[in-house]
Amino acid sequence: MGLFSFFRQELAVDLGTANTLIIENGKVVINEPSIVAMNRMTGEVLAVGMKAMQMHEKTHSNLVTIRPLKDGVIADFQAAEALIHGLINLIGERKKFFSHLKMVICIPSGITEVEKRAVFDSADHVDSKETYLIHEPMAAALGIGLDVQAPQGNMIIDIGGGTTEIAVIALSGIVTDQSIRTAGDEFTNDIIDFMKRKHNLLIGERTAENLKIKVGSALENLYDPPEPVGVNGRDLLTGIPKQVMTDYHEVAEALDKSVAKIEEAVLKALEDTPPELAADIYRNGIYLTGGGALLRGLDERLAKKTKLTVHIAEDPLKAVVIGTGLALKNTDIYTFLMDRQSL
Repeated sequence: MGLFSFFRQELAVDLGTANTLIIENGKVVINEPSIVAMNRMTGEVLAVGMKAMQMHEKTHSNLVTIRPLKDGVIADFQAAEALIHGLINLIGERKKFFSHLKMVICIPSGITEVEKRAVFDSADHVDSKETYLIHEPMAAALGIGLDVQAPQGNMIIDIGGGTTEIAVIALSGIVTDQSIRTAGDEFTNDIIDFMKRKHNLLIGERTAENLKIKVGSALENLYDPPEPVGVNGRDLLTGIPKQVMTDYHEVAEALDKSVAKIEEAVLKALEDTPPELAADIYRNGIYLTGGGALLRGLDERLAKKTKLTVHIAEDPLKAVVIGTGLALKNTDIYTFLMDRQSL
């Protein structure tokens, strides 16, 4: 068994729209943007992850950067395969010699059978011998330490890059769920559109993402507001580069409609929740995970809307991959995992 284990590699993969995280031996070994840089003429993969992100929106005619996942699912099969293969290779050269690769990959709860098959096929193409899928809300619940097998209801809201997953979990299953394609990427696009309308300024994805991190807010009045920041872009009237100052008030205005969509989805999930589980949620509150949980004031806004306590996970960005890692260690006991044979 010792020799066999030497030739095994077990990976827990959070294949996200914005970032991909991989756990091996209980440690996060990969945390990279989900993007691939390719030669447009030859199809050769030039970079993946952070190196590819540095090229994003700065390429010439022979280079293209591709984000293989859109709305939480694989949109470009070839690029997704290149991304997974490239990130696994980043773990270490010696990994090439492993003969048995086992993977647990998390997926949105609203994924279709065709989209599941695309994930399995991508895993097959990187020579995974055992592939399991886990729904993101279930992985998030495991990652923040909830007992998903208990006869008790817990509501998880996981706001990622492409989707917001809202689920009520009890007895190792998802009782009710809402999966909407309003999340981090939509927030970024909202900021880009707002800067066009308000300041006649054209900015790129990376600038909008940075702005979201620095002064992003779900509320127009914060107790501890961030400082205003300068935003660089191109003036749509003159075509000349310029800088404008903006603050969290403007970003909150830009994000208001998208945050309202998340509020509506949460209320819909609560409406569909059986009464006994609703009683549990009233006692336990709602748990926020994912990068969107870091948006300033979002917990307070959701708490006002639902009249429930809202808890932000200790490490919301890694909650899903940590839960996926726990599922990897216990694939024999977690009945909610889907392996390739089930499809």
